Amino acid sequence: MNLPLVLGLLVAAYLIGSIPTALWVGRAFFGLDIREHGSGNSGATNTFRVLGKKPGSFVMAVDVLKGWVATSLATVMLNQGAILPSQLLYYQLACGVLAVVGHIYPIWAGFRGGKGVATILGVMLAIAPATVGVCILVFIAVLLASRYVSLSSMSAGVVFALLQLLPPFRPDNQLLVWFGFVVAGLLIYTHRANIQRLRAGTESRVPMPWDKK
Repeated sequence: MNLPLVLGLLVAAYLIGSIPTALWVGRAFFGLDIREHGSGNSGATNTFRVLGKKPGSFVMAVDVLKGWVATSLATVMLNQGAILPSQLLYYQLACGVLAVVGHIYPIWAGFRGGKGVATILGVMLAIAPATVGVCILVFIAVLLASRYVSLSSMSAGVVFALLQLLPPFRPDNQLLVWFGFVVAGLLIYTHRANIQRLRAGTESRVPMPWDKK
């Protein structure tokens, strides 16, 4: 194993995840700290609420890309002979987890970030694209019905975990099944304040692209 390369890329995964997209967009184009408005989170959902559709879409796309790129660093390790093929999934998950941790606790933004939903999506797109495709449909369906991103995110996370129990989506490595349930639990945990607002009927809805300005 090429330990320096592996460690360097693991650190890179965290640093990529730490890119505070929403914070930088808010400061560069609107002169505000997104964390001081709306829900106080530095993520795509709060960007949609505070800054609008176009900035929100851009932030979401970049945050998804962060997770995908960071997870793909494991493939670089494999191609450079730093890890064995049998170890690929483990390092994909390690890079993905570090990217999500970076998004939630970004070194570039005083360790105050978002909830990691879009970055988790990018991670899982790199590892299990077919399963994620179904979850995206679930997310869209729940969002269209409710306009609650929080509810849509949690629903998609739970569906991802459950889908992997079914033969068509069951992964070869059972570690991914357990990881799916960890992801679902993490999404529910990070949305605990949203759950309280949903129960109280005070959760904010997000605008749809076809809504009138």
